[in-house]
Amino acid sequence: MRNPTVAQQLIDVLRQAGVERIYGVVGDSLNPVVDAIRRTDGIEWVHVRNEEAAALAAAAEAQLTGRLAVCAGSCGPGNTHLIQGLYDANRSGAPVLAIASHIPSKQIGTGFFQETHPERLFTECSQYCEMVSQPSQMPRMVRIAVQRALSDNGVSVLVMPGDLSHAPATNPTGSSSFVTARGRVVPPAEQVRDLAARLNAAEKVMFFCGAGVRDAHAEVMELAGRVHAPIGHTLRGKEWIQYDNPYDVGMSGLLGYGACYDAMHEADLVVLLGTDFPYDDFLPQARTVQIDHDAGRIGRRTALELGVHGDVGETLRAVLPLVEAKRNRSYLDRTLRHHAKSLENVVSAYTRNVEHHVPIHPEYPAAVLDELADDDAVFTVDTGMCNVWAARYITPNGRRRVIGSFLHGTMANALPHAIGAQFAHPGRQVISMSGDGGLGMLMGELLTVKLHNLPVKTIVFNNSSLGMVKLEMMVDGLPDYQTDHEQVDYAAIAAGVGIHSIRIEKPGQIREGLREALAYDGPCLVDLVTDPNALSIPPHISGEQVKGFAFSAGRTVLNGGVGKMLDLARANLRNVPRP
Repeated sequence: MRNPTVAQQLIDVLRQAGVERIYGVVGDSLNPVVDAIRRTDGIEWVHVRNEEAAALAAAAEAQLTGRLAVCAGSCGPGNTHLIQGLYDANRSGAPVLAIASHIPSKQIGTGFFQETHPERLFTECSQYCEMVSQPSQMPRMVRIAVQRALSDNGVSVLVMPGDLSHAPATNPTGSSSFVTARGRVVPPAEQVRDLAARLNAAEKVMFFCGAGVRDAHAEVMELAGRVHAPIGHTLRGKEWIQYDNPYDVGMSGLLGYGACYDAMHEADLVVLLGTDFPYDDFLPQARTVQIDHDAGRIGRRTALELGVHGDVGETLRAVLPLVEAKRNRSYLDRTLRHHAKSLENVVSAYTRNVEHHVPIHPEYPAAVLDELADDDAVFTVDTGMCNVWAARYITPNGRRRVIGSFLHGTMANALPHAIGAQFAHPGRQVISMSGDGGLGMLMGELLTVKLHNLPVKTIVFNNSSLGMVKLEMMVDGLPDYQTDHEQVDYAAIAAGVGIHSIRIEKPGQIREGLREALAYDGPCLVDLVTDPNALSIPPHISGEQVKGFAFSAGRTVLNGGVGKMLDLARANLRNVPRP
């Protein structure tokens, strides 16, 4: 029997790594890889309409499963389309392998048709990027690429000329296991003692949590209870820390609400737990301790009194026996009251006659969607105002997941993310909260949903506007320009490709329409016609920004839509002792 091709060897190693699918668009230099998939049991080719969507789908699959996910692009444009999704995957910590096929080996460097240099192109958005130039480098290089993606929680790119993929393999494929479980970083004892001393000395302690608290919910709650610390969180931290949390004071940053910002600036000691929060203007830049398993992130956002290199759970378990219980909880109680009051003050605009307001306030369907969705639903969220509605209305419970482009901030991520999420969990409810701007950018992926009959529920917040861009202009004192466009009937477009669709223009239709969509056996799109003037501003902006906004805001409603968070804040007030 003659040797398998290099492409077949690649696919055999990926099967050993547990890979079940590769997302991409077929074409020329990729043909040997696609053919190897055709001939291999247990792995499939998932045809998408744009390689950007392939990379975003792989990113979502990897984030949900913790396993390697794979995408591919043919030479030239097929490669360059991958870039946006690979940036998102790498910054989100998703173990993704990208197969970047290349022009024929003998043509490299000649300015050949579709020539790019993928080994240079993908360097910035990957942890590992190398070109296979001869068959003898395989299968070792694919194993290195797989392990690097898994161990670095990021992107590996394997560049393969098309003629090389078709060549016979020279080495036996063999078999090898991959390390998929990661060890936990235990902090140095002296850093733990120093942390305990600072916690004991501070009168007012505040915790600000990111996604790094994922496996440390119980430890954070125990320590917060001992030192009476209010707990704020980032958007990525929300799903891991907000549920079953009697100390919650909401979010800070551009999507923030409630008392988090004020609590952080009043505290004697702010403890950053597993967060690389990028918006340094919202941090006090003093009186701060940071705990992170990645030492390279420590101190790059704020001045620190102490950095602790350790996994959050390991660090808190080590420090808890050394921390003294505080008696005075006045700071916590005052902050919880302030949090509830802050939400009370801003929610009224969206609770009066909301069932009759046309155009629809987007907060109302977001709240109804949260109520009707499954307890283990996966929400994928477009960048922009959909981030705001998800941040303020999707209620975490430890089982739900919220996936978005929270670090790279690309438009159009929600539907491709939903595709990857649904492939990863065929029987799970997957809901894409899509803005009309995002959906319009990669609308061809509705064809992908239909082709594979994925039961994704696409909820389009259709305000005929780039709402977040409009807000940015207004805060800068600029009249919004080129942010609004003519109304588009996305329900008709979805129906045109064979997807069951519902168009909702009146609030009274929302509950029944969403209930029908979520219960539908197959893909469904809901076109929600919402108010383009429903915007939200951060919890703290400068005087100049306020002035600029005042010049341009006019009829815009500010700071609305935190009803779900208000319910939570009211519940937490039960923990405040009465005088």
